[in-house]
Amino acid sequence: MGLTFYWYPKCGTCRNAKKWLDANEIAYNEVHIVESPPSRSELEDLYHKSGLELKKFFNTSGQKYRELGMKDKVKTASESELLDILASDGMLIKRPILTDGQKVTVGFKEEDYVKAWLS
Repeated sequence: MGLTFYWYPKCGTCRNAKKWLDANEIAYNEVHIVESPPSRSELEDLYHKSGLELKKFFNTSGQKYRELGMKDKVKTASESELLDILASDGMLIKRPILTDGQKVTVGFKEEDYVKAWLS
């Protein structure tokens, strides 16, 4: 399976990740995370395969996150509620997300990309 790259074109971190992928000649299918956000079941799958806490999937620096008062909700909501919230709006999801169907990276740190996608 090829790589799927969930991104938001106006996001600087996403653009840096895209440049890195292109520079390393790694092929991927790009998906605009706001226009075509992952479904709830896709998010649940990504979450379980990532090995990360579910709160790591939230775009904590986003305007929508602050508007909805998510800082407190994330602490008390159930996993199911959090997945529903994430699936409701692509702007709430931390980006970029890169997956090959087995491995998942959230956000962009070059050393994490090297470890996950070049080895």
